[in-house]
Order: sequence, then structure tokens, then C-alpha cells
Amino acid sequence: MIPLTPNDAKVLARALRSGLEPHLTLSHGQALDVLARMAGLADWNALAATYHKPGFGSPMPILRVQDAALARQFYVDWLGFSIDFEHQFEPGLPLFVGVSRDDAALGLSEHHGDGTPGSVVWIPTRALTSYRDVLMASPAGSQRPGIDRDAPGGPTMTIIDPFGNELRFCEPNG
Repeated sequence: MIPLTPNDAKVLARALRSGLEPHLTLSHGQALDVLARMAGLADWNALAATYHKPGFGSPMPILRVQDAALARQFYVDWLGFSIDFEHQFEPGLPLFVGVSRDDAALGLSEHHGDGTPGSVVWIPTRALTSYRDVLMASPAGSQRPGIDRDAPGGPTMTIIDPFGNELRFCEPNG
């Protein structure tokens, strides 16, 4: 387990020291080194350096939706995504909803400048046939998506949301 911040690591190191006393006494630096080794690194200096490396997180495609309630029905009730957060500057203004399922995260935005209707999102999917079967059995969905087994990259199921955005669920080859 890698702590979220250097301060988190220091809190965990204090907890480790406290939990081991009186059976074993560690200095704070030794406890930090133990945490680093648990994360697969040589020492605390190597762990601390990882907090300052440039890097990227997972992208979140933003899809334009015109009706957040209809988007919830489609993405949550039918496709099985979960709502991670909602943001609205004040009542009556456009809503931005973050949804996810496993490692896939999408932003659904009523804001005029966010996303373009008709966007395409490619979503790697495990057990595509099983997922399709669940969708087909759900009373919440009105589409009957097929699976293109000859699609480039692997079998692909294409679903179009109520706003014209295309979701390509693909089970990658290999």
C-alpha cells in the first residue's frame, strides 16, 4: 500500500511505531523505510521522490448531455455505472455528473461548452457477452445491441446514448 501523501506516510509510520511498541522499537525514519519497502521501494527517500514525479492520471472523457435525469436513467439504471459526484454552481444551472464503473469514468455535462454531441468513447470491457446479456435482460434499456466479433481491436458492442454519444464497449484481443 502506497500512502496518498507524504503526510499520510508519516501518520502511518507513527501508527506502525505505536503498534510495535513495546515489543520492537523503531525510529521514525526506520518506520518510514519499512513503509517504503512495503511499497517495493528501497527507502523513504525513494518513496518521497515518487510524490514529486510528473505524471498523468486516468483521463475522464466528458460527454455532452442535455438532460441529467435522462442521463442517470441511461448510464446508472441501464448501463450500471455509479454516480461519483455531482456539481452544479447553483440551482437551475447546468449539472455536471461524474459516473464510473470499474476503471471506466465518464463526465456527463449539461454545460453547453463541454463535449460535443455525437462523441465516441472506446471502453475496454471484460466478459463483453456477459455484460450484453445483463443489458438485454434489464427492463431499463430499450436498445438491443449486438456484438461485432470482427471489429478492429476485438469484439465490440456499440450503444448510442439518448444524446447521440456513441459508447463502444470492446473486449480487446490478446
